[in-house]
Amino acid sequence: MSDCEEKIYSNDYVDFIISKDVLDVIDLSSDCIQRIDEEKDTYFYPRSFFRIFDFPADSYASVPKCYGLLDETALEVSGILKLQQQPALALKGQGVMIGFIDTGIDYRNPVFQYSDGTTRIYRIWDQTIRDGTKPEGIAYGSEYKTEQINAALRAENPLETVPSMDTNGHGTFVAGVACGSEDVEDNFIGAAPFSEIAVVKLKEAKTYLREFYFIPDSVPAYQENDIMMAVSYLDRLAKERDMPLVICIALGSNMGNRGKDGQLATYLDIVSRRRKRCSVAAVGNEANARHHFLGKIQPDMEYESVEVSVEENMPGFFIEMWANAPELYAVSVSSPTGEVLPKVPYRSGGRQEFVFIFEQTRVSIDYRLTGRRQGNQLIYLRFSNAAQGIWTINVYPQSIVTGDYNMWLPMRNFTSGNVFFLRSNPNHTITVPGNAGQVISAGGYNVANGGLYLDSGRGFTLSGEVKPDFCAPAVNVYGPGLRNRFVTMTGTSAAAAITAGACAQIMEWGLVKRNQIFMSSADIKNMLIRGADRADDRSYPNPSWGYGTLDVYGAFEDLRR
Repeated sequence: MSDCEEKIYSNDYVDFIISKDVLDVIDLSSDCIQRIDEEKDTYFYPRSFFRIFDFPADSYASVPKCYGLLDETALEVSGILKLQQQPALALKGQGVMIGFIDTGIDYRNPVFQYSDGTTRIYRIWDQTIRDGTKPEGIAYGSEYKTEQINAALRAENPLETVPSMDTNGHGTFVAGVACGSEDVEDNFIGAAPFSEIAVVKLKEAKTYLREFYFIPDSVPAYQENDIMMAVSYLDRLAKERDMPLVICIALGSNMGNRGKDGQLATYLDIVSRRRKRCSVAAVGNEANARHHFLGKIQPDMEYESVEVSVEENMPGFFIEMWANAPELYAVSVSSPTGEVLPKVPYRSGGRQEFVFIFEQTRVSIDYRLTGRRQGNQLIYLRFSNAAQGIWTINVYPQSIVTGDYNMWLPMRNFTSGNVFFLRSNPNHTITVPGNAGQVISAGGYNVANGGLYLDSGRGFTLSGEVKPDFCAPAVNVYGPGLRNRFVTMTGTSAAAAITAGACAQIMEWGLVKRNQIFMSSADIKNMLIRGADRADDRSYPNPSWGYGTLDVYGAFEDLRR
C-alpha cells in the first residue's frame, strides 16, 4: 500500500479540492496529490496543519461537502416503453454507456446480465476495497473488469472473485430502473435495457468531515472530491470506448455555494459540455423539510430576525447563510433563554465563538467571501451541543443593494434531530448538483394521481435559471432491490434514474444511429423539454414542475412537427 493511498483513507489527513488557478496565486505543496483532471486536484494534509476554515486557498470552497442519498425509504407514462416498442425506433440504449455514482451494484442480479448470463457491466470501481487492482492513474480503490465479473458469475461463490457489494440497495435500484434487463416473470424492464453499465461505489466520508457537519453515524455520506473523481473516471472510460455517456447522480447536498462556484456543479458543467456526454441529477427531497429561509431586508429595517426551532437536544447543526455580491451582512444570535451573542461585525475571514451559559451550546460564526467568479458572502453558523428551543439569528445589513439573502440547514437525513426554520420557504430547495446549468435536473411527481411529489426540490436557482428541468415519476417506483427481490422506492433518486434511461435512448438515436452526430447534453435537455407534457391549468416554466413531466416519446413526436 502506498503512503499516499493511506493518507487518502486516513482520518488523520484532511482533504482539500484545489483548482489550478488557485496555484497561480498561492504556493501550495503536498506529498500526496490525487489528480481529478487538468484543472482540479485533491491535496491531502495532516489534520494538525489546518483547521478547516484556516486553509488559505479559497477556504470553504476547498472543503469537500458531503452528499447523501435522495430516496425516502412509471416508465409507460414517461413515453419510454413506446420508444422501446416502436419498430422504426426501438430505442433501448444500445451503444450507450450509463455511469452510476452511488452505493455500488449487486452485479449478481440477473437484471444486469445478458440472456446468456454474462454481465452487462463494463467496469466497477469500488472505492472501499483497498487490496485489488487500482484504476490507472488513481491511488485508491479497486477496479473490476468485465472478464473478472463474468468469472465471478461462473464461480460457486462470486464474492470471492469480485468482492464488491451494494449493502444499501440504493445504487442497485437506481441502476436497475435506469437500464435493467427485462424480467418477464416479475413484470420489469429498465428504461435503457441494452445499454452498457459502469459503476463507481463511493467510499464513506471521513470521520472528521462527518463530525464537522454533525452527520449521524448511521447515515450514508460521501465526499465531494470522491464524487468528482468518479465523474472523471467515468468520462475516461467512455473516452476509451468512444461511447456516448450518461452520468447518473442520485445524490445531493444542501452544502456549499448555490451559484456558479460550487466544485462538483462546476465540474459537471464542464464534462456535460463535451460531445457525447450527458449528466443527470436528482433535485432532492427538501421542499417540505423547512430547511430554507428566504430573507429580505428593506431599507428602513435595522435587522431581520430568523427563528430556528430545535425540537430536542442534539449534538449540533449548522446553517449556511449566502448573499450574492455586493451584499454584506452581519449577525447576532439569541438563545432560547434570552442570552445574546452580540452582533459580530463583518470582517472577511473573521471568526468568533461563544458559549451560552444556561444552554451550554457553543456557537461559532465565520465570515467569508467565497468563489473566484462571484465573491458571494458566506456566513457559517455552527451550533455545538444544540439545546432545545427557539434560537434567533438577527441579520444586520452592512452594505446592501437588494436586501436579499438565503439560509439553508443541512438535508433532512444529515441532521440527528428535528431542526427547522419557523418561517421557511419551499423555493430554492434544489439540492446540489441539481442546480448545475448543464445538468439535466429531474424533479418528481406521483403517476397514480398526477400530483407533484410534495418533497421534490423546487426552483428556480438563485440566478433565475429554470430548475427542475421537468418532473419524472418518483413515488412508489418499482425496481430491483437486494437479494434478487423487487421493491418500490419513493424519492427523486427514482426520477433521476428514469431520466438517465430516457437520455440513453435519445443518445442511441442521435449518436449511435447517427441522426444527430454532434448531440450534446444541452441538445438532449432541449429535446426533453420540448417533448414534456404540460397541463393546461399550470403556467410554465414552473418552480415545482419545470417545463412539465417527462415524455421522451413526445420529444420524438415534436421532431415530426
